[in-house]
Amino acid sequence: MGSNSQMGRGAEGAQGQGRRRKARGARQGVLAFPSGWGGRRKGAGRKPKGERAGVAHKKKGPLSARHAVHVTMRLREGLQSLRRWREYEVLLGAFRSGCERFGFRLVHYAVLGNHLHLLTEGENRRGHWRGVAGLAIRIAKRLNRLWGRKGKVFGERFHGRDLKTPREVRGVLDYLMHNARRHGYKIAPEGPDPYSSGKWFDGWRTLPAASPRAEWGAPLARAKSWLVTRGWRRCGLIEVRARAP
Repeated sequence: MGSNSQMGRGAEGAQGQGRRRKARGARQGVLAFPSGWGGRRKGAGRKPKGERAGVAHKKKGPLSARHAVHVTMRLREGLQSLRRWREYEVLLGAFRSGCERFGFRLVHYAVLGNHLHLLTEGENRRGHWRGVAGLAIRIAKRLNRLWGRKGKVFGERFHGRDLKTPREVRGVLDYLMHNARRHGYKIAPEGPDPYSSGKWFDGWRTLPAASPRAEWGAPLARAKSWLVTRGWRRCGLIEVRARAP
């Protein structure tokens, strides 16, 4: 009798030890890592610094030939101002030779001290960005030759915003024609910014329209989209004097 009870207690003890070992094994198999470290996740990876910071690398969808694109090109830090006649003449030469390639068209522009604003069109996304890249290479080579230097001229990926409505196109045209005034550059109130394509712009409210043939002499391509040729005018022509921001 005593022998049987001891055997029962021994079996129960062995079973209890087995259950405890299984529980410990289960606990040991689960490793809790801090949720904020390691692994593939949104926002992971090294962050850009300096001139590249803040430029999104988003893949854009197809570009319709019916739309326009506002392109911004920014110089690397420490280079000369583009709003000097020697630099501007270099830009004009690059604009003339690169204003229409691969379905890309440079329609209007504004030159600031350290960046360019371009109103452009394209038959498709690939051709448009090939044209933008080709224009940037022309500008960089000619400016480097002028400055007697080598190396990169533009400090970041170019920014492009698709324009799909008449109001968006008019807003960018107004921005290009008056951007220098808003940056504090002194410009004669009765005329357009001499470092912009305003001389060839025919959408001023109070200036005589540019002669169609005076444009070609211009370092520009003819716009083809309805938005840029006619559509934006439904929202009103543009005053020569900029409104207060």
